[in-house]
Amino acid sequence: MTLVVDASVALKWVIEEDGSQAAQALIEKHPLAAPDLLAVECASVLWAKARRGVLSRDLARTALDAILATPIRFVPGAAHASAAQAIAFDLDQTACDSLYLALALAEHATFITADESFAAAASRHGVYASSVQLLRA
Repeated sequence: MTLVVDASVALKWVIEEDGSQAAQALIEKHPLAAPDLLAVECASVLWAKARRGVLSRDLARTALDAILATPIRFVPGAAHASAAQAIAFDLDQTACDSLYLALALAEHATFITADESFAAAASRHGVYASSVQLLRA
C-alpha cells in the first residue's frame, strides 16, 4: 500500500531525531508519495536550520539532495488544492498540511505524519480519522 508522507517525516530521514528509524523504515517497506510541496517545505526547514547555525549550508544542501533522491513519487499539488482547503476548514489546520491528506484520500492511501497536532485533529474527525497515522518512534 502506498503511503503519503509529509515534511515532518522526510526530514527525519536526514536529521537524526526521535522517529528517525521509524521514518527510515517506511522507505524500505512501502511505496511513498507526496505532493511536490514536500520538496519546498523541506528546503525551507533546512534553510532555517542553516540560518540558525544548527546545520552548515553544505549539510543542508546535502540533506535536501538526499530527500529528493529518496524513492518517492511527487504529485503536483495544484490538482488537490480545493480538497486541501476543504480539509483545512474541517480540521482548522493549514491548507499546506491538509494537502498531504487530500492526496492520501485521492489515492486511497494512508497519510503518515510526525505532526502530532495535525494527527490529533484528523483523529477527531470521522471522515479523516482512518486515513491519517502518527509516525511512531
